[in-house]
Amino acid sequence: MPQIVSINNENNDFQKFEVLKKNRNKRHKYKEFFVEGVRNINEAIKNEWDIKAFLYSPQKPLSQWGKDILANSTANFHYELQAQLMEKISDKEDTSELIAIVTMPEDEFSRIPVNEKMLVVVFDRPSNRGNLGSIIRSCDALGCQGLVMTGHAVDLYDPETIRATMGSFFNVPTIRISSPNDVKNWADSLRQKYPDLQIVGTSAAGSDEIYYCDFSKPTILLVGNETQGLSHFYKEICDRMINIPMHGSASSFNVACATSIMLYEVSRQRQLGY
Repeated sequence: MPQIVSINNENNDFQKFEVLKKNRNKRHKYKEFFVEGVRNINEAIKNEWDIKAFLYSPQKPLSQWGKDILANSTANFHYELQAQLMEKISDKEDTSELIAIVTMPEDEFSRIPVNEKMLVVVFDRPSNRGNLGSIIRSCDALGCQGLVMTGHAVDLYDPETIRATMGSFFNVPTIRISSPNDVKNWADSLRQKYPDLQIVGTSAAGSDEIYYCDFSKPTILLVGNETQGLSHFYKEICDRMINIPMHGSASSFNVACATSIMLYEVSRQRQLGY
């Protein structure tokens, strides 16, 4: 049974909610993050993420959706905030009726399911939260089993990143790994079971056009930083480098757009049985 806590001023609990929303270092210290939006909360519940608390205002009537969630909640706490505090903490133009505080899972490769048809994206040093969120959304829509972030990057658990995924965040196992060498070691270990595993790099200067790559094989797709592209290390471990043929004056695609095109080609080939 959740413990109900009333908050009438900007006390320690409220200040913690604010730092979870705004401060990357504090989020990772507490290993909790801030989630709002109906779709995001629904997906977090459906995928059995560990929700520590719900925030709401008793002064704002809850919809049937909100009442049902609180009635079935397994959270430790339900925080009842005064209306002005709920309005202050919410990022929505029309103040959210519910906000969830969710536990961060561990960054372990074991969270990503692997099989002979595996498709995993590795995003090297993402620098834009919207791009990261959009790529997670495309991974969800196009049959990707997981996403690995490496290097110095934007925060996966930033509310803007989560909002950009439109709920897909909770469907796609996404982990943060500091060293690209750990990705190489992981791929080497997978090859012992899946010898056909291929590592495919993406670049406007890639030597092979995308539709000549056989994506029926288990695949790790490497995507580079928005400005600098793939690191030298990643280029060295690729089995092949591919590009998306372009026409017109544009020199490259936005990284989220390019990744979506790549994932769509993988999905297309696999659905057609190539």
